[in-house]
Amino acid sequence: MTLNKQMADWLESRWVTPAYSGWVLIGVTSCFFGAAVNTMAGWLYVLSGLGFALLGIAAVVPVRSLRGIQIRRATIQPVSAGEALTVEIEIANHTTRPKNLLQIQDLLPFVLGQPVQAPIEIIPPQSSYQWVYHQPTQQRGVYRWHNVQLRTAAPVGLFWCRRQQETPATAIVYPTVLPLTTCPIIDSIGQENHAKSNNQQRVELATEGLTRSLRPYRQGDPLRLIHWRSSARYGEFRVRELELMTEGRELVICLDSAATWEENSFEQAVITAASLYFYAQKQQLSVQLWTAATGLVQGNRAVLHALAATHFNEVQVANVPQSCLVWLSQNPSILKTISPDSYWILWGDDSTVNHNSFGIVIDKDQPLPSQLQQVVRVGRGV
Repeated sequence: MTLNKQMADWLESRWVTPAYSGWVLIGVTSCFFGAAVNTMAGWLYVLSGLGFALLGIAAVVPVRSLRGIQIRRATIQPVSAGEALTVEIEIANHTTRPKNLLQIQDLLPFVLGQPVQAPIEIIPPQSSYQWVYHQPTQQRGVYRWHNVQLRTAAPVGLFWCRRQQETPATAIVYPTVLPLTTCPIIDSIGQENHAKSNNQQRVELATEGLTRSLRPYRQGDPLRLIHWRSSARYGEFRVRELELMTEGRELVICLDSAATWEENSFEQAVITAASLYFYAQKQQLSVQLWTAATGLVQGNRAVLHALAATHFNEVQVANVPQSCLVWLSQNPSILKTISPDSYWILWGDDSTVNHNSFGIVIDKDQPLPSQLQQVVRVGRGV
């Protein structure tokens, strides 16, 4: 930015700066005044005086036009990557005079897009103007910006005046969720959980051992669970509650966000984490998300928010859980630290993988949905 541009921006944001027509009128008026001084002609003094008076009025009125205006911003609803954000801004005129010929500009962060601006013809006294625009999105993330600018050259367009108001905004763009119809890793976990569920049913059918506590009989309880000795002592039926085998019924999707990634691979991993989470929910599994910065997260909005905000090389503040894991990483050496009964999805060269567990190697140059649904490298002992 040149020195002249910096000076013009400084003047416009703190007082006023001449427009092109303003510079022309300043030059013409100065010439008239110089000619009047040299010739002592009265009519030249009159013309130069009228020009300076017009310049003075044109310099003062824009500053007053931007006073008494308050800007408020509505909450921006989250969207998924590829959808458009809906931004609503209210410009309120608290004065008794109308505000004419304004220009409003929302200063978006450069990673989201260029600043958006719109003209406002008039805001009546003691009323407000609603400005709504739609900003396209390309990539997930949590975007924050703070300022909205109002600009005017009213009434005659000789001087520009700009004032800035702080109106904080937060826009959340969720990662894409792939509509998976099948996923071998999640389906395998579901089959193992189904087998453990059958073991639990066998425990529930037992009539002795593994007793956790006694409770009063409720209608519908199996008669085989009645503890007759305690029932005789209390004078009412007492039913045994048995220990339940619940180990392995929970699934944790772990995103290795503390490691160093290639950017494209990490974005694919975030999309994979979101897609696996919702697919596992559809399969009626108890599923959670883990990242290095957030730890365990559960709930649709909380998970999507965590994935929107995550980035690689995060500082790890949470320990890796000990539940059944699906580990998403680009580092093959991380497989040495996970248990053999866990699962993994790896971005990189499959020749470096040597782990006795169930996993998938993703080729970042191939379509991600087909690799998650039609797995090339899946199995134990890879």
